[in-house]
Amino acid sequence: MAQLSVEEVGRYGRQLILPEWGRRGQESVKGNSVLIVGVGGLGCPCALYLAAAGIGRLGLLDYDRVELSNLHRQVLHCENRVGVAKSESGRDAVKGLNSHISVTTHTVLLDSSNALSILSQYDIIVDATDNVATRYLLNDGCVLLGKPLVSGSALRFEGQLTVYGWRGGPCYRCLFPSPPPPASVTNCSEGGVLGVVPGVIGSLQALEALKIASGMEPLYSQQLLLFDALGGGFRTIRLRPRQPQCAVCGENPSITALIDYELFCGSRADDKDKRVDILDPELRVSPQEYSEVVSGGKPHLLLDVREEVEYQICHLPHSRSILPQFRSTTCVCLYIRKSEQVLPEPHVTFQTFLCATSKMAPWMPPGSGYWKPHPQLMTPPIPCL
Repeated sequence: MAQLSVEEVGRYGRQLILPEWGRRGQESVKGNSVLIVGVGGLGCPCALYLAAAGIGRLGLLDYDRVELSNLHRQVLHCENRVGVAKSESGRDAVKGLNSHISVTTHTVLLDSSNALSILSQYDIIVDATDNVATRYLLNDGCVLLGKPLVSGSALRFEGQLTVYGWRGGPCYRCLFPSPPPPASVTNCSEGGVLGVVPGVIGSLQALEALKIASGMEPLYSQQLLLFDALGGGFRTIRLRPRQPQCAVCGENPSITALIDYELFCGSRADDKDKRVDILDPELRVSPQEYSEVVSGGKPHLLLDVREEVEYQICHLPHSRSILPQFRSTTCVCLYIRKSEQVLPEPHVTFQTFLCATSKMAPWMPPGSGYWKPHPQLMTPPIPCL
């Protein structure tokens, strides 16, 4: 077990005097290593408290670089490190907080080719990511290597926390054998998040990792913590135990090596290439084309199908927001040919407009107050009021 120096005894004195912690717990923490995958909203507060508590070796893994939009929640980073790799920015921050610890950076995108070699270097793994593909990858890698996985998530005003694979407890696949449909999954960049919410969950991830490192029992093994920032409440849900039929940790596992998780989940492990292909190119209108419509004085109607809060932040001049009662989560862009007359007023033709589809709207023929849909769209259109 690692020994404490006189300076470290003075530094960690306030937690050394805890009867449940003591010198043995602190030395155990110093002798352990933790890898944080994702140096973002969850990973930043987690790294801060692990470093402050004296974890022996801290690994920071993130492929991304610091952006200005990160700073309201990713508290390791600062304005003068915008554009710097997050792993390196995080290293500089935690080393400035505690020079006694060792910090290793991994500026890579974690995938099946490198996961096992990286995960095997650490005792405890913290999942601070925001995509399903990496969650399955981390789960399977930790099961194959026998590592505990401290998993957290945060979105909007809500957060969740649990510990997978701890002393016979369930893994992620025990609870979710199959990934959700890609269209049903969102992240902070799309759904938004209040910065303090991942701060709360990330701090609790650090707490659970420190309990494991010190020899204590983690509280949230086989339990799921739910945090509601709006209601100000915490709830704990008991999770089902490890499933004998689980594909990776069951009695007869079918997964004995890492697979292609982007293919398995139908979604990417990064947010740099959305690969959104809703409509064919000829049905889209570029900003340059729309600028020509405006500058040429062509009669048209531009409908904004975003949420009202997004419309209030910024919108194009003369655009109209869809009424909230008709707005749905499915948004499409329609291209109306000049030859088509889709309004009761025959003197008005449209170059382009945006429309949102809604299952609530009945099918109505053109000219009756509803827009004519393109054949590529399979749901009826909504009224434009």
